[in-house]
Amino acid sequence: MQNAMRKFLLSSVAAVALAACGGESTSGTTGSSEGKTVVMGLDDSFPPMGFRNEKNELVGFDIDMAREAAKRAGLAVELKPIDWSAKESELNSKRVDMLWNGLTITPQRQQQLLLSKPYMDNHQIIVVRPDSGINTKAQLAGKVVGVQDGSSAVDAVEAEPNVVKSFKELKKYSDNVTALMDVSAKRVDALVVDEVVGRYYVSKKPNEYKLLGDDFGTEQYAVAFRKDDQALEQKIQAALDSMKADGTSAKIATKWFGKDIVK
Repeated sequence: MQNAMRKFLLSSVAAVALAACGGESTSGTTGSSEGKTVVMGLDDSFPPMGFRNEKNELVGFDIDMAREAAKRAGLAVELKPIDWSAKESELNSKRVDMLWNGLTITPQRQQQLLLSKPYMDNHQIIVVRPDSGINTKAQLAGKVVGVQDGSSAVDAVEAEPNVVKSFKELKKYSDNVTALMDVSAKRVDALVVDEVVGRYYVSKKPNEYKLLGDDFGTEQYAVAFRKDDQALEQKIQAALDSMKADGTSAKIATKWFGKDIVK
């Protein structure tokens, strides 16, 4: 049953993604074949930022942004799905050259990584079942609350220690798809998740999930590089600035979100 639910959820997301991107493949090496190839680490189960469609192609908002930025910088980009909870290790060990998939700016990451300027605002929202009886953050007391391990949702929730102490359990998942399945199956009472992801999933199953008005705060997304890779960061940032100036980033945002939400 769990595998069937997971397959159904993934297929429904993939169908919408395929419609949004017109079936265009974004997998594999892209950009200028004459330039250096940079490896982009991403979580391939993080729609609509980066995920796999029904043809197993990597698609999403951040992927479209990265492809265009790399093209303008005279680079080729290789997309590499990674264990998102080990993303800093993947970057610093040089298995990838940049992290670009809804990466939240935190004080710790600012110390450890070289970050681009923020390109999007985000909130950590709370997803529950409509029949859960949960309508506020305070009503999570005594409940099992899920988060994706290694995500900024963990940091956002743990930043409110009194709230966390009130939980029956803070349960960590490898991905949000499994966590949402457990919300639906009543194995977990609520999920704290990035707003861009949560709203995307909930819009597909409005009768199965509900968003609370409360959240766990506002954050910003950035692209991450190694501290000693200023040259790559400057090239990508210059490309992002030009995309913002000429309206290209607005077009990509409208394709995935229905409006321009790029900072």
